[in-house]
Amino acid sequence: MKYIFVTGGVVSSLGKGLAAASLGTLLEYRGFKVIMQKFDPYLNIDPGTMNPYEHGEVYVLDDGAETDLDLGHYERFTHTNLSRLNNLTSGQVYSTVIEKERAGKYQGSTVQVIPHVTNEIKARIDEVALKMGGDIIITEIGGTVGDIEGLPFLEAIRQFGHDKPPGDVLYIHTTLVPYLRAAGELKTKPTQQSIAKLREIGIGPHIILARTEMALDQDVRHKISLFCNVPIENVIEARDVKNTIYEVPLKLHEERLDDRVCKLLGLERRDPDLTTWRSFVNRVIHPTHHVRIGVVGKYIELQDAYKSIYEALTHAGAATDCKVDIVRVDAEAIEKAGPDLYLMGLQGILIPGGFGDRGTEGKIMAARYAREKGIPFFGICLGMQIAVIEFARNVAGLEGANSTEFDKVGPHPVISLMEEQKKVINMGGTMRLGTWVTDLVPGSRAYGLYQSATITERHRHRYEFNSAYKEQLEAHGLVVSGMSPNGELAEIVELPSHPYFIACQFHPEFLSKPNHPHVLFHGFVKAAMNQHGTPPVSC
Repeated sequence: MKYIFVTGGVVSSLGKGLAAASLGTLLEYRGFKVIMQKFDPYLNIDPGTMNPYEHGEVYVLDDGAETDLDLGHYERFTHTNLSRLNNLTSGQVYSTVIEKERAGKYQGSTVQVIPHVTNEIKARIDEVALKMGGDIIITEIGGTVGDIEGLPFLEAIRQFGHDKPPGDVLYIHTTLVPYLRAAGELKTKPTQQSIAKLREIGIGPHIILARTEMALDQDVRHKISLFCNVPIENVIEARDVKNTIYEVPLKLHEERLDDRVCKLLGLERRDPDLTTWRSFVNRVIHPTHHVRIGVVGKYIELQDAYKSIYEALTHAGAATDCKVDIVRVDAEAIEKAGPDLYLMGLQGILIPGGFGDRGTEGKIMAARYAREKGIPFFGICLGMQIAVIEFARNVAGLEGANSTEFDKVGPHPVISLMEEQKKVINMGGTMRLGTWVTDLVPGSRAYGLYQSATITERHRHRYEFNSAYKEQLEAHGLVVSGMSPNGELAEIVELPSHPYFIACQFHPEFLSKPNHPHVLFHGFVKAAMNQHGTPPVSC
C-alpha cells in the first residue's frame, strides 16, 4: 500500500479536491486501484446540518454518510465506491476520543492531542487500508496550512510518514502563485511562506502543485524549486482550465504529475490510455448542439450548492452531443415577477432539493409553467414534492394543498413528515439516508429509461408523498411509477401525456459519472433537445 497526502496553503478553494481526484483518475488509468478519502478539520460530526452557504452541497454515500462535496469529485473522477470511512472530521475524532476516555479505555492516562487525537486519525487511515484494500490511498487534508484547527491532522500525517518505510508515503502541497497585473509577473513568495509553514510542522512536500492563472516559466519554477527545496521537475503547474474541470487530469498528465508520483513511490510506470477520458472532454468542449436548462432553486448564487446536479447535466449533455447552458433562476425572483420573465425560452426546467419554505411558491409556479407549457421538467427530492403540490392544487383541485414542512395545519397535506421522523429530536444524521430500493411500474417512462424493474438510489429527506392522496391524484392523471418494495413510499411520479415530466424523491445526481450519465438526466436532456419536435439548436 502506498499513501499520498494532499495539503493546501495560502488560501482556501485552491482545488485540492479536484487535484486529488484528478491524480486518482490518472493512477487508475495506469492500472492501479485507488482509494480516496477526505479529512475535514471542522468540529461538526459531518456537514449534514450545515447551511449550504457555509459548506455548499452535502454529498450522500451509499451507506447514508453525509459528506463533503469533494467526495463527489472522488466518485465521479474514479471508480472508488466510498463509505463513511472515507470522510473524517475533527468532530468525529474528538467525539471518539471522549467516548473512549469516559469508558476508561485510556487506563487513567491524561488524554492529549498527541498521542490520543493523532492516533485516532492515523487509525482511520489504517482502517481504510485494511477494509478497502487497493494499491494507493489518496488523502486530502481540508483547510489551509496555518489554520489552528488543522494542526492535529497535519501532525498525524507527519507521524504516519515517519512510521512507514521510506518511499511508501508522498506529500503533495497545493499552493497559489498569484499573478500581479500591475507588476506583470508571477509572485512566488506566498508559496515560499506556505512551504515554510508546512516545514515548521515537520512535513517537507515532495511535489508542489502551483495553482496559477498564467503559465509557469522556467525561472519561476527554478525559484520555487530553490527556495522550497523541491526538485524542479516536481514543481507542477496547476493552471486554470478554460472549459471544464474534466480537463484537469489531462493538464496534470501533460505536466507529468502521475509519472513523478509513480517514480517517487517506486511504482511501475505504465503509460495510461486516456482515450475514453479525452473523448468525453472533447464532447463537453465541442458539442454539436446546445440547450438552455433552468435550475430553479434558493441557493442559486452559490456555485457549490447544486454541484452534483450541474455535473450530472454536463455528463448527460456530453452523451447527447449537446452543451447544456445552465440558467440559474432564483425561486424568490419568480414569486415577485412571475415565471415568464425568467423561464421563457428555456428548453428544460429542473427543481433541485432543499429545505425550508423560502422560495417554495416560486418553485410551484415554475413547476406549473413547465407542466402547462409542455417544457421538459425534472424534479429532484423537494422538486418532486413541489411537483405533487402543484398538481394537487391546479389539476386535482385540492385547494390549499401543501407540505407539512411549510404548512402544518393545511387542509390537504399531500406531502407529510415520515412516520418514523415524528419522534426525531436530533437533526444530524437522522433523515432517510443512503441507498434504498425502488420498484418501477412496467410500461412507465421511468421503467423505459432504467430498463429495469428494480433500482437502487441514494436518498436524503424527511418528508414524503402522502400515500392517502395517491388514488385521488392518479385519477387526475399523475402516475406514481416508482414505489418502495413495501408499497408505502412513492419514489417517482410522472405525467405520461407530457413531453418529459418526471420527478423523483431520491438524488440521482450522486450516481452520475462522466462516461456513464444517469438515465434520468440523460432522458431529460434528450427531451430538452427535442422539445416540441424541433431540431436541436446548432452551436
